[in-house]
Amino acid sequence: MINSPETQKRTALLPMIICCALFFIFGFVTWANGTLIPFLKLALNLKTDLQAFFVTFASYIAYFFLALPSSWILKKLGFKNGLVLGMVILGLGSLVFIPAADNRSFGLFLAGIFIQGSAMALLQTAVNPYLSIIGPIDSAAARISIAGLCNKGAGVMVPIIFGLLFLDNAKEVTAKLDATADPVVKNAILDELLHRVHTPYIVLAVVFVLFAVLIKFVHLPEVNAEDDEAVVEKDDLARQTTAKNSIFQYPHLFLGALAIFCCVAVEVMAGDIINTYGRELNIDANILRFSTSFTLICMLVGYVLGIATIPRFISQQMALRICALSGVLLTVVSAFTAGYVSYYSVALLGLANSLMWPAIFPLGIKGLGKFTKTGSAIMIMGIAGGAIWPLVYGFLKDKMHIDFQHAFLLAMIPAYLYIIYFAIKGHQVGMKK
Repeated sequence: MINSPETQKRTALLPMIICCALFFIFGFVTWANGTLIPFLKLALNLKTDLQAFFVTFASYIAYFFLALPSSWILKKLGFKNGLVLGMVILGLGSLVFIPAADNRSFGLFLAGIFIQGSAMALLQTAVNPYLSIIGPIDSAAARISIAGLCNKGAGVMVPIIFGLLFLDNAKEVTAKLDATADPVVKNAILDELLHRVHTPYIVLAVVFVLFAVLIKFVHLPEVNAEDDEAVVEKDDLARQTTAKNSIFQYPHLFLGALAIFCCVAVEVMAGDIINTYGRELNIDANILRFSTSFTLICMLVGYVLGIATIPRFISQQMALRICALSGVLLTVVSAFTAGYVSYYSVALLGLANSLMWPAIFPLGIKGLGKFTKTGSAIMIMGIAGGAIWPLVYGFLKDKMHIDFQHAFLLAMIPAYLYIIYFAIKGHQVGMKK
């Protein structure tokens, strides 16, 4: 158990390295969605963007259903065994992609993505509070930003790697499909396209299982969240927690979970939907396949700024306000301009979104004491925003026939406005001064 500052200094480095490696894996799996959306739409001949957006729905909705059970699993198995189980499940989810490709089954692809999302719900429920707790809570945003560099670094890499593997010659493939009416020829083209899935996902499954073995044999200190001293600051706030006997006595936690919902919603809209958005703007296809990477490079810049400035120059709350306000401004620019200006305004939302999760998560679980693991699970449930918001955008665009830029504006602005509220007022609700 990590208790004293001295113990933290001795034990924080190895857990930090493991956490960063896990965040790299989270980023690689999560941001693969940005490539899978256009790839599966092409390879499975999906008719609308709304259908393709179920890729993100399957991934992120798992967090809503699995976060609280994950908290229970972690209490039973412990932190390290929970990580091992999560990595094995992640590997199994990756293997489901093989029969999905062989059978050309969108349902099986979604099942594999959901299994991966379930594994990451368990892993994230374990890692995020652990990362917040292994040092002072006021600098948690800086630690999460360091891990975020690994997460978004993987996110930059995966669209480039998967874009080259899955979407190479996508324009030519589309032209061939459009040029032939022979179902046998079409099926042969699509089978060849889907066969590209095999090797990458087999390799990923092997890597995930090997990392599970590594975690099993590496010493990681357990954090006993049932003990208040392990998880709260030694101040008046800590003494307040001893008098509370219900998670529902912490309204700032539930407001924080909604802020996470909005945060992930705008992250996914900027990172995964940018390819679809750019296609509507007639951006060159060779540029589009790296769209998610552009957004995540901007997020990396934001994380570096966060590491350098929080809490030395600005507080977590102030960083959150600046980011959310920037998000509003860039969204407005993207909605009322055209071409590359509009496209790169969406990519720059990565910079605006970068410090929101690192600031929201520690503010949401601050002062929970023995309820930290349960509170973390509730916060993780908010990741479901990434499942819902692309469908909202797709519904506005495809079903309501609202112009794609105006639909983007209508989807994004309410989320950013709520995050501004949480940064100014919401994180203090129910917290005695």
